[in-house]
Amino acid sequence: MERGNAKHSPRVDDEMAHEVDGIVKGTAGGRSEEFREAEPAGDDQPEASMVPEGDDGSGVPQGMTAEDVESRSRLGRFINRSVLPADRDHLRRAAEENEAPDDVLAEIDRLPTGVQFQTVSEAWAALGHRNETHRW
Repeated sequence: MERGNAKHSPRVDDEMAHEVDGIVKGTAGGRSEEFREAEPAGDDQPEASMVPEGDDGSGVPQGMTAEDVESRSRLGRFINRSVLPADRDHLRRAAEENEAPDDVLAEIDRLPTGVQFQTVSEAWAALGHRNETHRW
């Protein structure tokens, strides 16, 4: 029987195959060996966290409610970034082309005239709504 690998003995090949077996098959045994475990943080290092500092884990930015986020997103769905910066009339035409519902068009109609909006968030703020607050 001819082997495809002449660099290792059959025993070493079997050991190497066993080491990566969990990784290759995607089973839980992939990190069973101690050398595969992640090292803990050092004494002078902060603990790792999956949640950024100041985030409550809800996915809602600080300074906004979930309803604010959904409403601003809904407005942004009908305003393509390619039309920005734009004034109220240009935003209205773009939203009409994207078949925006009447309530979204009514919101756009409330925007002040003669103002160029760089982002949907700027337009949202001009309507009197809150955007996220940044902790720089």
